[in-house]
Amino acid sequence: MDTPHNPDAAPGAPGGAAAPGRAAGPIEVVLADDQALVRAAFAMLIGSAPDMAVVGEAATGREAVEAARRARPSLVVMDIRMPELDGIEATRRIAADPALSGVRVLVLTTYDTDEHVMEALRAGASGFLVKDTRPAELLEGIRTVAAGDALLSPGPTGRLIARLLSAPAVPSPATGAGAGTAVGGLSARESQVLSLVGRGLNNAEIAATLQLSPLTAKTHVSRVMGKLGARDRAQLVIAAYESGLVRAGEQGTPSA
Repeated sequence: MDTPHNPDAAPGAPGGAAAPGRAAGPIEVVLADDQALVRAAFAMLIGSAPDMAVVGEAATGREAVEAARRARPSLVVMDIRMPELDGIEATRRIAADPALSGVRVLVLTTYDTDEHVMEALRAGASGFLVKDTRPAELLEGIRTVAAGDALLSPGPTGRLIARLLSAPAVPSPATGAGAGTAVGGLSARESQVLSLVGRGLNNAEIAATLQLSPLTAKTHVSRVMGKLGARDRAQLVIAAYESGLVRAGEQGTPSA
C-alpha cells in the first residue's frame, strides 16, 4: 500500500510531536479488533517501536470506548466490524466525548469490501489503513495520525474517498468557473485553502500554490477548521468533497 505521510502537524502541535494537550512521550495505543491473533500481531509490532506503547486492548466496540476512557491513549487503532458495538459507533462516541478530545482514531479496513469507511470518517476517525498494510507503513500511519495529521490522500486512500463520496459535479474554485466562490461561512481564500486540503496538499504546498508564507497557510487551515468545527484535517477533506470544491478523481496541485 502506498501510504502517504503529511509532514504538517495539526495546529498547535509541532510536526512529529504529541497531539495538542498531551505531554511529550511515547505514542500510547489502544488496539480494538475482535480477532485475538490480529491484536497480538499488532501489539508485537507496536511494542517493537521505541516511540510507541500498547496501553489497552478491546475485542468489541463497547470495550474500545471503555478502554479509551480508561487509558486516555494518543490513538485507538479501530477495526470497523466488531460485535456489540461496531467500530463506527465506537468512533462516534469517542469523538463526541469532550474528555477524549485528544484521542485520535485510526480505522482499519479491508479497502475493497468495506463500504463503511466514509461513515467512520464522518464519525470522527482521523484516517484509515488497509489491514494488510506493511508493518513499517502501519507504524508510520500511527505516527501520522497521533501527530494530528489526516491519513487520507493522495494515493490509494484518496481514490477510495473519491469512490465512496458522491461529490456534486460543480466546478472547483481552483479550476475555473467557480473561482472565488465562498463556501458556507468561509471567505473565498478560505474556500481555496479547503479545496487544496481536500486535494491532499500539506501546508507548505498550499503556501506555494497560493503564494503565501507557510505560517499564513497554516493560519488559514486553522481558521477553516474552526469555522467548520472540524476535528482535524480528515474532516476538512470530507468537507471539501461534500461541498463540491473537490470533485471525484481530482488530486494534487490544480492547474492554472
